[in-house]
Amino acid sequence: METYRGLESDLQGLLELYEELSAEEREALRPELEEAAAKLDELYHATLLSFPHAEKNAILTIQPGAGGTEACDWAEMLLRMYTRFAERQGFQVEVVDVTPGAEAGIDYAQIIVRGENAYGLLSPEAGVHRLVRPSPFDASGRRHTSFAGVEVMPEVDDTVEVVIRPEDLRIDVFRAQGHGGQGVNTTDSAVRVVHLPTGITVTCQTTRSQIKNKELALKVLKSRLFELEWKKKQEELRKLRGEVRPIEWGSQIRSYVLDKQYVKDHRTGLMRFDPQNVLDGDLMDFIWAGLEWKAGRREAQEEALAED
Repeated sequence: METYRGLESDLQGLLELYEELSAEEREALRPELEEAAAKLDELYHATLLSFPHAEKNAILTIQPGAGGTEACDWAEMLLRMYTRFAERQGFQVEVVDVTPGAEAGIDYAQIIVRGENAYGLLSPEAGVHRLVRPSPFDASGRRHTSFAGVEVMPEVDDTVEVVIRPEDLRIDVFRAQGHGGQGVNTTDSAVRVVHLPTGITVTCQTTRSQIKNKELALKVLKSRLFELEWKKKQEELRKLRGEVRPIEWGSQIRSYVLDKQYVKDHRTGLMRFDPQNVLDGDLMDFIWAGLEWKAGRREAQEEALAED
């Protein structure tokens, strides 16, 4: 942060000097000014990604809300959006589990996004996402509103200690589900792992290897148990902070209004008027704005805790 503030001060000095120069002198100074601005931007983004576990891979879980087929279709659209975002960033996506909807879309999806700062970048995407559009499933083409929830957590690696006792697990194997045809798995390769003390259940059926599915399911379970302990610690801090309220899951963070051609983030006020590009994974401006908003929340919480 001090490095960032120092560079910001240097850039401000260059700008003041720039105003006093002739046209030729300004042109000579331009490369130095642009280089300083680029470094400042890079350092600022680094400060936004300086929170715990930002550097880790991300586990994304997407579930439709109320709304039947519409919500299932919206959940699948979000899955595609985040997959496309990952591809744009050069990240790898590993599918842990996808459950098809009864008529269209998906009932559930969980993926691991692997790449530098994947969790940090995707963390502000956690919340309820709202879609408004003329329904492709309505013969009259009426306007429908759908909701889907996105959960983002860091992938826990071996540097984080999470103890899972074998006696606390129930592991079931069953035949993987599919849409039919040659892709149907004819062996009992799907794995369901239940953590008995917490009731947390993780299912993986995306590979034909029971061993691989079990490894993936246990990896996700480990991250979920870590997240559970982390939330307990956060709750203890919230009680100490008093009036600082937590971010509630039930409120939507963003609306995608396709018939009026805009996307609005309700936390930051940022709006875009190219929803198709957003749904194609062009999310970085929303992400940086969301990270700024989160940083502001953290600062407010730290100030309130200091006052206590």
